[in-house]
Amino acid sequence: MQQLKSYQSLLEKEFSKQKYGKQPVSLYEPIRYLMSLGGKRLRPMLTLLSYSLYKSDVKSVVPFAAAVEAFHNFTLMHDDIMDKAPLRRGKQTVHEKWNVNTAILSGDVMLVKVYDMFLNIEPAKLKLVLKAFNQCAAEVCEGQQWDMEFETTDVVSEAQYINMIRLKTAVLLGFSLELGAILADASEDDRKALREFGTNIGIGFQLKDDLLDAYADPEKFGKQVGGDIIANKKTFLLIKAREKAQGKIKRELAEWLAVKKFNKKQKVDAVKSIYNTLGVQTLAEKKVDQFFRKGFDNLERLSIHADARALLKNYAEALIGRQS
Repeated sequence: MQQLKSYQSLLEKEFSKQKYGKQPVSLYEPIRYLMSLGGKRLRPMLTLLSYSLYKSDVKSVVPFAAAVEAFHNFTLMHDDIMDKAPLRRGKQTVHEKWNVNTAILSGDVMLVKVYDMFLNIEPAKLKLVLKAFNQCAAEVCEGQQWDMEFETTDVVSEAQYINMIRLKTAVLLGFSLELGAILADASEDDRKALREFGTNIGIGFQLKDDLLDAYADPEKFGKQVGGDIIANKKTFLLIKAREKAQGKIKRELAEWLAVKKFNKKQKVDAVKSIYNTLGVQTLAEKKVDQFFRKGFDNLERLSIHADARALLKNYAEALIGRQS
């Protein structure tokens, strides 16, 4: 636990000293604002934990872990525009606090800064890092596009949804771990195992987020609870509900999905009631566990002593029980 706190402190110090740029202030201030909102810092933490499996000088790779967090926040800035999200981590989203055009440009320059942050990686590793990063970044965009296309697709299968969240969310966790492994000179087999570990826990993590969107304590969640239901987002919960619903429940669910004008709380409560009747919350919880188990199986393939991976495993296990 103390080690995690130490890594967290190193990351926060790095974030606080990042300048990003000066003028115009309206371009760079949204970046500083978004990065200052905190969050779990999950992705850079995974980079540090991955590196620490092989080497002890973790401080030397903190700037590169910070680049992963900057990329993640770039995606959030643009995702929030596309989702018309009012809140991020309990605060106004960038496009709400400033405007949409500023949020687009700030996100663009934020991505440029990510590449700047990677440039100090030693030349022998830089090409490998950038190749892995570029693949990951492209897949994140593919996942976001699939997510938007699903909004106008009548039927989305469980397999299609899992693939979408793998691309949109999970591959970045996989890259975060692979980055630490590359920087630590890990073997190709270990790099692959860590990437797959991250991808599988990332899918589990997003499925958990789907659950929290519907069932979290509003004061702890930091986002609008029930936002996915209000927007008719085809989450795992909705996909399974549509698969299982019959008769009256099927008609009721269809009516809520079709209605244009409604009371938000009433819709959220009604759809959650359908979910509860059909048992889809339990199905989602089982699916979360399934992907975490797959991830832990990947972790067992590492060519290091079991004690060395305990901290990383414990950190990942904590994701299952999170409530915010």
